[in-house]
Amino acid sequence: MTTTRHDKDDPRLRAGPRGTLAALCVTQVVGWGVLYYSFPVALPAITADTGWSQANATAAFSAALVVAAGAGVMVGRRIDRHGPRAVMTAGSVLASIAVVAVALAPSLGWFLAAWIMVGLAQSMVLYAPAFTAITRLYGPARNRSLLVLTLVAGLASTIFAPLTAALVEHAGWRQTYLVLAALLAVTTVPAHALGLRAPWPHARTSHGLDIGGWRTIARSRAFVALTVATALGAFAMFAATIHLVPMLTWRGLTPTAAAWALGLSGAGQLLGRIAYGPLAARTTPPVRASLLLAASGLTIAAVGLLAGPPLTLIAAAVALGVARGAFTLLQSTAISDRWGSSSYGVLFGILNAPTTLAMALAPWAAAAFTSATGSYPATFAVLAATACLAALIALTTGVHRSNAA
Repeated sequence: MTTTRHDKDDPRLRAGPRGTLAALCVTQVVGWGVLYYSFPVALPAITADTGWSQANATAAFSAALVVAAGAGVMVGRRIDRHGPRAVMTAGSVLASIAVVAVALAPSLGWFLAAWIMVGLAQSMVLYAPAFTAITRLYGPARNRSLLVLTLVAGLASTIFAPLTAALVEHAGWRQTYLVLAALLAVTTVPAHALGLRAPWPHARTSHGLDIGGWRTIARSRAFVALTVATALGAFAMFAATIHLVPMLTWRGLTPTAAAWALGLSGAGQLLGRIAYGPLAARTTPPVRASLLLAASGLTIAAVGLLAGPPLTLIAAAVALGVARGAFTLLQSTAISDRWGSSSYGVLFGILNAPTTLAMALAPWAAAAFTSATGSYPATFAVLAATACLAALIALTTGVHRSNAA
C-alpha cells in the first residue's frame, strides 16, 4: 500500500493509530489483570470455599493457556485477513461471559469449562492480536508503539493483584469475579469496538509476498529454529520466575525479602523493555535474540548457584526481570524483523503456541524436577542450560532479505 505525503499529513490517519494505541493500552491492562493475574490471587479463596484441590483448580487455569495456544493460529489468520476490530470486540464479549461463568461455577467441571472459554477469549484479546494490530497499523513506527503498549500492560499485575486481593477479602471470590467481569465488559468491549476503526492495510508488502506465503515461512528452517528457541527460553524464564521465591528462601532469605526480590524482578521488566530499543538498533535479529537468551541463562544460573550475599541474589533476580522484559519485545518483533508484517497474525500464532504451552508446563515441570532431586539449585542449573541452548539455536534464525515478506 503506497502512502503519499498527503496521506501522512492527513489528521484522520494520524488520529487513528493514536486512538488505537490508547485503546489497546487500556484493554491490555484490564485484560491481563482480569484474565490472568487475578487467578493466583483468588486461588486460596477458591480452594478454601469449594474444597477443590489447588492442583485441580490450577489445572483449569492451565487448560485455559493450552486452549489459548491452540486457538492463536486461527485467530491470527482471521486478523491478518480482516483486521482486529471484530475479533477483539467479540473476544471481549466472550471474556466477560466466561468470567461470569467462572464466578457462578457450582462444580469443578463447570469451573474447568468456564476457564476453557476464558482461554479462547485470551487468544482473541491479549498480546497476540494486540501485537498484530500494532505491527500492521504502525509499520516502521511499530517498535516504539510496542514499547509503549508493553510498558503500560506491565502495570496489569501492579493494579489488579492488590485490587483482586481487596475484593476477595471484602466480598469473596465469586463476587470478585462478577465485579471483574463487569469491569472487563464496560472497558474492553467499547474500547475495541471504537478504538480499532483505523483502515486495515492490504496484506501485501513491498517484498511482494502476499498473505498465502506464510506456509512457506512457517516451514523454513529459520522459523522452526526461532519457534524452538523462543519456547525453550520462555520455559526457562517462566519456571525460574515462578520458583524464584522458594529458591531464594532456600538460600536463606526471609519470605519478605524474597517477595521483595520478586517485586523488583517485575520492575526490572520495565527496564528491559526500555533498553530493548537501543539494543535493536545495534544488532541483527539473530544476534539480538541470542544475546537476550544467553543473558537470561546467566542470570538464572546466578540466582540458582550463588550462595549469597542477599543483595547479590536480589540483584540477580532484578537482572532476570530485565531479561524477561526485553524478551517480551523480542517475541513481538521477531516475525516482522525477519519476514515483514503481511502474515504477522498467523505466524505469531504459530510461533506463540509452543511458547504458551511451555509457560503452562514450566511450573509443573520445575516443581517435579525439584521434588525428584530435592535441590532448587539443580533445577535452576538445568533451566540456565536450557536458556543457553536456546541462545545457540537463536543464532540460526537469520533470513535473507529476498525471503522476507
